[in-house]
Amino acid sequence: MIETESATPSTGKVRRDVVGGKRGDGHRRTRAVRRPNPEKVEYAGHDATLSGVGGLVVFGRWLAGRGLNEWLGRELNRLKPGALVIYRMPVLVRMLLDAIVAGADRVFDLEQLAADPIFVHLAGGVVPSLDTVYRALAKFDEKALAALEERIAHEGLHGALKPVESRVFLDIDTSVLPVFGSQEGALPGPNPRYHGRPSYHPILARIAETRAWVGAFFRSGDTSLGEADVPTIVRIVKRVRRALRPDQELWVRIDAGGEFTELLEALGNIDGVRYVVKARFTKDLAKAVRQHGSWESVDADANDESTREVAQIVGFRRPAWRERCLMPRVVAVRTTDDVAGKQRFLWPDLEWTSKAYVTNDWLEDADDLARIYEDRAGIESAIAELKNAFGVGKVPSAQMNANHAMFLLKMLATNLVHAFAAEEAPELASWRGDWLRRALILVPARIVAHARKILFRVHPASRIARMLN
Repeated sequence: MIETESATPSTGKVRRDVVGGKRGDGHRRTRAVRRPNPEKVEYAGHDATLSGVGGLVVFGRWLAGRGLNEWLGRELNRLKPGALVIYRMPVLVRMLLDAIVAGADRVFDLEQLAADPIFVHLAGGVVPSLDTVYRALAKFDEKALAALEERIAHEGLHGALKPVESRVFLDIDTSVLPVFGSQEGALPGPNPRYHGRPSYHPILARIAETRAWVGAFFRSGDTSLGEADVPTIVRIVKRVRRALRPDQELWVRIDAGGEFTELLEALGNIDGVRYVVKARFTKDLAKAVRQHGSWESVDADANDESTREVAQIVGFRRPAWRERCLMPRVVAVRTTDDVAGKQRFLWPDLEWTSKAYVTNDWLEDADDLARIYEDRAGIESAIAELKNAFGVGKVPSAQMNANHAMFLLKMLATNLVHAFAAEEAPELASWRGDWLRRALILVPARIVAHARKILFRVHPASRIARMLN
């Protein structure tokens, strides 16, 4: 019998080849690898030209071609007017974007980046004091904040949806950003991890196919998704709908927090939009699902016993739906192998757990409709990336507007980094933000002044070197 060796499961995740690292050759060695004695490595003097963020040069070139610098000048110059202003707002914002892209979670991280020659050069030759940056962030008013949010959506929709197929899925969710201080607007509210902890509670919107953020609205922590947020959500949905081709369908997916009458009615009134929202499992809905008699089996185990069944709960209408003459479709799913989320056991003698969904689509197969919603789970890992790779949960100031501005800048940086990778290094487009930063931004480099020019050099095996050659 000939045995074949299966591929190592993690081989597909090895990224040394892409970022220019050396592959291990231990299988070709006859002696054990020994570490050298670091005491024998001699110090040869300092080199003030060395940088750890060489990728910011290429990233900055790409941004200039995208017109971001001109846009910042048009929208933000008014915040710090005057001929004698040293640190103009567009210059400070570009510096902050570079810092966020390089991994800065807080304004205080500028203290470390101020020692990097490439970062300092791109900042204009000097990194301002932290107090100057804090004061600049506090100058953001409602108009400037709205312009930043619009730019996030612009970058998220910038040419990204053209190659997408006939269906586009827009996922809308909220996130809790706990704080550990007395920041303005940070109030106790819905917080599954830190009960009673002050927080912010933003609304986020993301295109599933492109993984681009197209909406980001900062809110106090004592707010939950409700009627007051309907205009905001409608605005997000309409801006995405306008960016699509006429032949493309837009599906909006929201969790149970979005299952309230005013929002369902508003979404149903937008042409070319279908929604699927997880239903709130109230007592009347639980009773209707439990008493429903006709279930269709869509999956079975090895013993041919049903493990997943779906049904359309005909005739169920909430009292508020009747008042507004709203007639959405309600689909229920029951399964024996679902372990995610809160479990609803409606049949005492059976192991079925149940979920239900509300939609304005009457043509889609009931099981396909449920699976369309279940694919929404990707937004949870995307929000985790925002917090872990881009520090969205870190706030720099005690002032609401300053925290709002920094939140939006981090959201903008997220979109820009992913767009940069998609255009300049498409083979990396599926990578998460922290790995994109390692491959494309945190690149060792040397900046050199030569013949009235500023040059920079990188290792020939780095991904940046291959982009430039």
